[in-house]
Amino acid sequence: MTATPAGRRPHPPRVGTESAEFRAAALDDAINGLADRNPLASAAVAFVPWQKYTAIGSALLLLACAVVVPVGTLLAVTVVCTVGYLLAMIDRVLLFSRGLDASAIVTVTDEQALSIPDDLLPLYTILVPAYDEPEVVGDLIAAMTGLDYPSEKLQVLLLLEEDDEVTIEAAAQSGVSDLVDVVLVPAGDPRTKPKACNYGLHFATGTIVTIFDAEDLPEKLQLRRVVAAFARLPDTVACVQAKLAFHNGSQNLLTGWFTADYALWFGYLLPGLMASTSPIPLGGTSNHLRRDVIDQVGAWDGFNVTEDADLGVRIAASGYSTAVLDSTTLEEANSDPINWVRQRSRWYKGYLQTWLVHMRRPMVTVRALGPVGTYRFTLLLAGTPVTACINMIFWFTTAAWILGQPGLIAQLFPPYIYYFSLLSLVVGNIATVYMYLIASRESDNAYLLVPSLTMPLYWVMMSVASIKGCWQLVRNPSYWEKTFHGLSGPAVAAEPAEDEAT
Repeated sequence: MTATPAGRRPHPPRVGTESAEFRAAALDDAINGLADRNPLASAAVAFVPWQKYTAIGSALLLLACAVVVPVGTLLAVTVVCTVGYLLAMIDRVLLFSRGLDASAIVTVTDEQALSIPDDLLPLYTILVPAYDEPEVVGDLIAAMTGLDYPSEKLQVLLLLEEDDEVTIEAAAQSGVSDLVDVVLVPAGDPRTKPKACNYGLHFATGTIVTIFDAEDLPEKLQLRRVVAAFARLPDTVACVQAKLAFHNGSQNLLTGWFTADYALWFGYLLPGLMASTSPIPLGGTSNHLRRDVIDQVGAWDGFNVTEDADLGVRIAASGYSTAVLDSTTLEEANSDPINWVRQRSRWYKGYLQTWLVHMRRPMVTVRALGPVGTYRFTLLLAGTPVTACINMIFWFTTAAWILGQPGLIAQLFPPYIYYFSLLSLVVGNIATVYMYLIASRESDNAYLLVPSLTMPLYWVMMSVASIKGCWQLVRNPSYWEKTFHGLSGPAVAAEPAEDEAT
């Protein structure tokens, strides 16, 4: 769709009355809008030529060095990996320590949230993309009607692919209320969440826009807290990210790992990033965005499979920031290992997509994010999946040393490398498990003790998912691997913690 002079979408049509011409234009904009306006900002092409040639050239050079000087090459790689591990560990501990400060997260009490008169509340749009999810879409109405926000100022758009007959039928049978409008997104590839959200923006009337998944259970005052937070924060804040947690964390060990992981990420590391004025990779849901800024930065990239992380970086690169809000949305943690690997491999692939996109013009990124912001952005979005891949190699190396102490491994770890590696292994793992324990304790989930102590097993699954994601980045970069929901029992909506109400 052709943008208006101010970059805003035209006045939205009423849902269900749009013409075929509008639908076609809106679909094209939903998929290609960012790529058309700024091709270098989109993951429509995974690798630009210089990145592709650099990667191939580096691989060939490394292979040649390995043939000519095998031990020296492997030793150099070991040194680089060890230094990378130490830098990542130090930075994560630093972020965690900053996240421990209560001021690192925005807190809005019940009284402050409820004190805003209804007539002063802004129009709010909730986008709920769903695909092939008949098992959870019925819970959407209960979750949305449970929100404490005047219905005349709340627009809920359920975004369904027009050929997703089972979910459309489930929505119809659930008795879609007046609060929820079903928007049928024209079918077509890529079948990604950002494509659906971009299409939904053409119908959005709110000055604040947020995304919830169909199975999400947001705390009932979350929207009011966001409005109060935006009123309190500087105009440079474009997004307020609520915390995410799981209602089925005690279902099995996997959901316990997942819950502990989120407790650390949203409870401490994201607030630490906020306190460090570093770019914040947004969560997939409960990111509450100013509509004017969404339009300004180009909305979501229809080809990026972690559109949330990418948007968070583009917000930071545009001179805006993200705040983390002490309000929780409950989701369903993956309880099936295969389903979990599908989801996590997509996240890792999307992290690398996002890093590659923003490093197409490295100096532009450094100027936009600053040297420290670029460094931290690289550690998080490139370092996380790459480290998870390399972990598998080092684990096999450690196992081989324990079992047979081959001479080659001894050559790769001379004393000046061995002790640094030992420090990274022992201190790094203990520090990480300790952070999980603190995060789990502060979330008042006693059942997370065992998952926190057994986290190394979870890291093995992360490594498998990362290897799969890296392979898919090369083979099928924009493929959205579906995560199945509804594998747990019924959930209970999130309620504010005691400290939120004081």
